[in-house]
Amino acid sequence: QVQLVESGGELVQAGASLRLSCVVSGRTLDWYAMGWFRQAPGKEREFVAAITWDSDNTNYAESVKGRFTISRDNAKNTVCLQMNSLEPEDTAVYYCAARRGWASMESSRYDYWGQGTQVTVSS
Repeated sequence: QVQLVESGGELVQAGASLRLSCVVSGRTLDWYAMGWFRQAPGKEREFVAAITWDSDNTNYAESVKGRFTISRDNAKNTVCLQMNSLEPEDTAVYYCAARRGWASMESSRYDYWGQGTQVTVSS
C-alpha cells in the first residue's frame, strides 16, 4: 500500500517562507514523478510544481515561479516544496502526488495522493 504523508503547513504572515515535505512509504520512488498541487476554498485543485524521478526536469505554475522550489531525495523517499515570499493567494491545502512517468501538470494523471497539509498566509 503506497502512502504519501505531507507535513510542514502552518499559519504564516505574508513574505514568510515555509518548507513542505512529503514522505512516501510502500514503494520506492524510482521512475515516479512527484508533484505538488493545491486547493483553496471554493476553488478547483491546481498544479503547483512537479519533478521527474531523476530531478533532471521540473515544472512550475506561473504563479509560483521564482518563489517556490521543488526537490526530492529518492534515498529518503521524500519530496519537498520550498516556498518563499508567500502571499495570501498561496493559502490552500497542499497535496503531494506521485505518478509513474513524466512530471505532468495534470492532476488526473497522478496515481497516488496524500491527505494534504494546510498553508495559511495572512496579510
